Amino acid sequence: MAKTTPGQFVRQVRQEMTKVTWPTRKETTVSTIMVFIMVFLASVFFLAVDGIFAWGVRMIFGLGS
Repeated sequence: MAKTTPGQFVRQVRQEMTKVTWPTRKETTVSTIMVFIMVFLASVFFLAVDGIFAWGVRMIFGLGS
């Protein structure tokens, strides 16, 4: 493996950074909203599953009222 000098490294990093396509503000906003929606849906799902399991355990062990 060839050694790279700090100057070469910086030039290579700058060259690679010109190839990056950054998302627009709209794309970032839409992605963020979608993440929040998915987190909310996942939390509701796991809350429901946890409630069902808790109810089942209470019924199995006779702790239900």
